[in-house]
Amino acid sequence: MGNLIKAEFRKTLSLNTWWVLLIPLVLVAFWLTFVWGKITNDFADFIGSSDAREVAGAVGLDASKLPVGLLAFAHGVNIAQLVPALFGVFALAGEYRSKTITTTFLTAPNRISALTAKMLTYVAWGAIYGLVSFGVSAVAVMVSVDSGRWPSTGQWLAALGGTILASVLVTLFGIGFGAVLRSVPLAVVLLLVWFLIVENVLVIAMWGVTDVLGGILPNGTANGIVGGIAADAFGINTLNLPGGVDHWSQLGLQLGAGAPGVFSWWASALIFFAWTMLFFGLGWAGNQKRDIT
Repeated sequence: MGNLIKAEFRKTLSLNTWWVLLIPLVLVAFWLTFVWGKITNDFADFIGSSDAREVAGAVGLDASKLPVGLLAFAHGVNIAQLVPALFGVFALAGEYRSKTITTTFLTAPNRISALTAKMLTYVAWGAIYGLVSFGVSAVAVMVSVDSGRWPSTGQWLAALGGTILASVLVTLFGIGFGAVLRSVPLAVVLLLVWFLIVENVLVIAMWGVTDVLGGILPNGTANGIVGGIAADAFGINTLNLPGGVDHWSQLGLQLGAGAPGVFSWWASALIFFAWTMLFFGLGWAGNQKRDIT
């Protein structure tokens, strides 16, 4: 297994994909966090003074002292995590496109070993992308938000863990998604359209009927890991919402955390893990007997 993992790392490093995708990751993570930091720096004006007081009272802080940097951070890393998801798509679907999948399977003892080595390798890559995303977004928070509104030490550590966890899971999700479709262009287009447009429109359009879609669908639960940490810190997740906040204000508040409908960070992590295992399992099963010639 060790030799297979080394081979996977060498294969990945021999291509430009890993560092080319780091460029949009850094740009998206920094600038979205920076812009959102500027917006949320005055939290009371952003969500309305009455809601700000309600939230501040629920967490025992003055509205001007709320750690709004955590909201900016969540927005930046939530969009940036699409990059490791796309990286995951190339892991298996890319090999079918380049025909290197034949060599990969024929040089391994069996396909289970080859796919396991690929999974472990991309777990490491997902963690690396998560670390980069965290570092860049943290810098953006520090330069765009007043120091009194930065996350606490514990919140920084929670954000670090959540960012790495989310990045690893979306990478594995991308592998499974690409493996099921076995087409890089199709998988990339469908993933971006669903994550950036379709699901967000669906969640907002259906908000008057139900507010749970953002807490159970793939994009919402992926965003809800780090977004849920921010929502938990402000007491604005669906399981712990201040009583004076109405239904539509809930949407605004949770959009501020980048995760409308979020239940809690741990619930989002568990639900998105289930989505990841569903697609990864389908991709795994589909590649056990798939023709590679």
